[in-house]
Amino acid sequence: MNSRPTFHFPGPLRIDGLGLLLREWSDDDVADLVALYDDPEIDRWTPVASPFDTAAALAYLAAAEQKSAEGRAVQLAITTDGWLPRGEILLFPGSGDERDVELAYGVGAAHRGRGLATRAVRLAVDFARRHVGGRRVVLCIEDGNAASEGVARSAGFLLADDDPVVRTAKGRDVVLRTWSRSADGEGPYG
Repeated sequence: MNSRPTFHFPGPLRIDGLGLLLREWSDDDVADLVALYDDPEIDRWTPVASPFDTAAALAYLAAAEQKSAEGRAVQLAITTDGWLPRGEILLFPGSGDERDVELAYGVGAAHRGRGLATRAVRLAVDFARRHVGGRRVVLCIEDGNAASEGVARSAGFLLADDDPVVRTAKGRDVVLRTWSRSADGEGPYG
């Protein structure tokens, strides 16, 4: 498929597998979202506001709902039980090429080291392949983010030859390298 990805889904969106249930955020998740995202590693590697307090969480959830309503992104809580958020995974049109589906993720400090991000990425790749379309699924990772590079490798992504993606976050330019998987299922987990 070489078409532009579409991100409109009937709600509530739930993706189940690999011991995870990815689900839409709700207003009941505010305290859990603060606990996940008010973290130095989240601050270091993501554009999420810091400090991340209740006001930031409410604004974040409102923005996520707006993006979903406009078909610009899907943001899902990563859970193991369908209830307690342990992280988040996002799907949105690639910034380097709108035909790509880009994924981003974050896992709370208390939940790291359990393979949650890798499993969530695998589920999102499968979902994108079946329901979103697009040319490739990509991860854009800042140099030095060894944990995210490990997730990329574990989920079957390879470093692409794409030009670096430059984004401005928190007043600085961030240079990201693109890791990719074919959207047609080619690769070790296709």
